[in-house]
Amino acid sequence: MWWKWFPWRFLVKDAARSQGFLDPIKLLSQLQNFAQPSEVAAPTELIRSGVVLHARGLINSLAIQHNLDWVWPYWVECQYDPNNDAFIPRSFSLTQINLTHRNWTALGVPGGSEFPLVDPRGLLTPFYDSWSIDVWIIPKKGYPLIPSRLPEVQTSILTISQKMHIHDNFCVTTQSGLDQCKLELNACVIGSAKDPVCQLKVTAEVFVEAQLVIALRPYNPEGVSFVHKITLLEDALGWQVNDEHLIFLDKPADQWVFSDYHRGDVYSSVSASSRGAGGPKPLPCDEEAIVCKVGMATAAAVYHLEAGQTQEVIISAPLSKKIFKNESLKENQDVAQLAWNKSLQGSCQLQIPDKHFQFLYEAAIHTMILHSPKEVYPGPFIYRRFWFRDAAFILYALLCVGLKARVRGALDCFRARQTAQGYFLSQEGEWDSNGEALWNMRQYCEMTGSLPPDEWKESIYKAGKWICKKRLSAKEDSPHAGLLPSGFSAEHLGPNDFYYWDDFWGVAGLSASAYLSAAYNDEGQAAYFKTKSQVLLGYINQSLKKVEGRLGRLAMPASPYRRMDTGAIGSLVASYPLRVLQQDDARVLDTANYLMQNCLVHGGFFHDMTHSGINPYLTLHLAQVYLRAGDSRYLGLMSAVAQLASPTGQWPESVHPRTGGGCMGDGQHVWAAAEWVLMIRNCFVREEEEGLILCSGIPPSWLKTKEPMIFGPAPTRFGDIHISMTFLGEMIQIEWQGQWFTQEPVIDIQLPGFKKVRVLAGVNCLALKEEAQS
Repeated sequence: MWWKWFPWRFLVKDAARSQGFLDPIKLLSQLQNFAQPSEVAAPTELIRSGVVLHARGLINSLAIQHNLDWVWPYWVECQYDPNNDAFIPRSFSLTQINLTHRNWTALGVPGGSEFPLVDPRGLLTPFYDSWSIDVWIIPKKGYPLIPSRLPEVQTSILTISQKMHIHDNFCVTTQSGLDQCKLELNACVIGSAKDPVCQLKVTAEVFVEAQLVIALRPYNPEGVSFVHKITLLEDALGWQVNDEHLIFLDKPADQWVFSDYHRGDVYSSVSASSRGAGGPKPLPCDEEAIVCKVGMATAAAVYHLEAGQTQEVIISAPLSKKIFKNESLKENQDVAQLAWNKSLQGSCQLQIPDKHFQFLYEAAIHTMILHSPKEVYPGPFIYRRFWFRDAAFILYALLCVGLKARVRGALDCFRARQTAQGYFLSQEGEWDSNGEALWNMRQYCEMTGSLPPDEWKESIYKAGKWICKKRLSAKEDSPHAGLLPSGFSAEHLGPNDFYYWDDFWGVAGLSASAYLSAAYNDEGQAAYFKTKSQVLLGYINQSLKKVEGRLGRLAMPASPYRRMDTGAIGSLVASYPLRVLQQDDARVLDTANYLMQNCLVHGGFFHDMTHSGINPYLTLHLAQVYLRAGDSRYLGLMSAVAQLASPTGQWPESVHPRTGGGCMGDGQHVWAAAEWVLMIRNCFVREEEEGLILCSGIPPSWLKTKEPMIFGPAPTRFGDIHISMTFLGEMIQIEWQGQWFTQEPVIDIQLPGFKKVRVLAGVNCLALKEEAQS
């Protein structure tokens, strides 16, 4: 109570003014005027992550711009190059952050919680937010082969490529070449989830005398990561970093070189030595450690190569405390492969003519499995934490590809995040989380044909009642009457407001509570939640009617007080995935058409707010709305997203319109991977009302190839279905086999370009004539 009466506001204001600063109290008050009043101004977790991000950005600004003779990660080499599309003037920017190439690919084994990262040029970051390992070839004459400095342009003497292998463990291979030097980096994680080992296999081939350099770097794809001490291991087969992590090499180096910040990058010493030039000399070969107060220590293991020589070196970084043995590498590889095979058992298989679409589908399933050890994470790096919002889509996608046990394990973690009042809390101020959690529980029960577990019952009732209590009074005559309170919502919609996104999730959550209550044979509770769901939907409709009068159109803005802008993408949740509104609802379609006409860049949805880039997963939300409405524009959006994928089949949260690299969020966005899986799934099969729609998203270009197609077994709320398409002369034959929970659902075939057909009960095959197109 004493703090309430203490004149702290006066003291803060007086202290700021005495030092020539703006009055922070007045400034914060003014900032709040841009948003609707809310009980949570901004989630603490979001503020914390922003502070961490910009703290690193401040370190980057002090470390990088006057040390450009160092070898830096790919994003720095691009973003600091005035001739590159990624160049950003630094001028008054206090912090310098990766805003142009936020791309990386996580490695790991199913069930593990360690996710080493590989950047677009093969830089390997073995531990969370740690230093990295880079590899170069420095010839005695000619240009050095440094992957992060290679331009994108491919020529006869310059090559750079990266790809993911998903059928032999889970590996990322980066190949580069310059003149007479070739380098291949194959990164993976081997061993078990309990005792994983990050492995980098280096293969260097040279046709001139050169040096292969394995370098330890004090940075990662976000920027500087301090290295204060590097020690050579007793057997001279690796390093210990910061008295903690160990790095092992399977072959002794010809020379070990160390440097600290004041001496400069170890690259300068190695380069001068290999070329026999003047300048800095290599440190003595008998030096066994380096300590750097600044935290920018570097080290290199150097292998001398003769012309025509191929050298292979395997680098291992144990990700646990278990004693590492080089001789167990083969056994660890087998263990990891077995873990992947087991985790993929029962997953929905896809066979289509478009091999790129198929690769993206398979890569996305691997990405989701990797990031769902128990709870699900929307990213391996800065998003390596839990949000109910991201989990809603990721778990739904895992369900749709048949990984039901994995989903059940994640759902069982939900109750630990529920407050005594019934609020599912992943970060403060999220009014959509209860709806998302309840919707996920319903989807699981429907798509597995199972009853909700008894241990979920109290949690479900509390969560549903929390939504009811959280709603605002319906007595006042305002556009937000009866809706959920103002909040930060999905984070990317803008300042605190009364977002329809939250309300539609509330409707779906209450409807799910009604369904689950009925499954518990609690008809009274089921009727209560059903009524509350309908009442909330009624107030949404009432609010939208007022908005229609204000805007003069049917489109749904982000909130009752906003004009039409890119934030309206959130309101499409009413159609996809919730199906709260009909597929042909005029308000949904007018919203989608506004976004389509005003918010596309390079064929994808460009989100002005926060993301300021082309957003893959939101582009697919728009595509899903059009697919559901039978509008062929879904395909162009879907194809645009496929083109935005990295060579390893990943998407960042948002894509820079010029560089094509990530500009926002985690460089590997698991929600985006989930959306790709759901898009493919809905092209083959989707629920609508009390039936299934088959093949409504099959592109005509696939049909022209006359190649067979397969999808299944695919869970639906009626049971699992397996779909195949074959071509017999001029006939297209569609077959399906269903393992239905009860009776067979109504099935409609809606192959694009053909007449819609409702199939008679008991029929599981339909032949369509190509010339009978509508």
